[in-house]
Amino acid sequence: MTLKQRADEAVRLKTSEGYNCSQAVTAVLADQTSLTDEQLKQATAGFCAGMGNLEATCGALIGAGMIAGLKTEGNGTLKYARTIQETFRDRCGAIKCRDLKTVTDGKPLCSCEDCVRNAVMIYGEIMGLE
Repeated sequence: MTLKQRADEAVRLKTSEGYNCSQAVTAVLADQTSLTDEQLKQATAGFCAGMGNLEATCGALIGAGMIAGLKTEGNGTLKYARTIQETFRDRCGAIKCRDLKTVTDGKPLCSCEDCVRNAVMIYGEIMGLE
């Protein structure tokens, strides 16, 4: 599956299958870890809506960071997580769910679907996933 196909599938999981943003990102990147889709879905269940109140970090970004940590087995993860976060902020305009959902001109700064898509794409670009 190409990176774009992964991103499209993550959006589908988010919009049609009841996955939260973090679950959708980790599901399509599960093969980067030794965990199953179901284990990742359970582990990321609480990382939606900025950890349930729109105040915290976007769940899609958290999912990408979690996969980076599992992929690197914790070795050098901070460098990757920082780069993923900075790139996400550049593309989406913010990292907190509340800020991403701020409506201006009739639409949010970055929709959940775009956050999910961007998180998958950024993970792939940073981690060298084709």
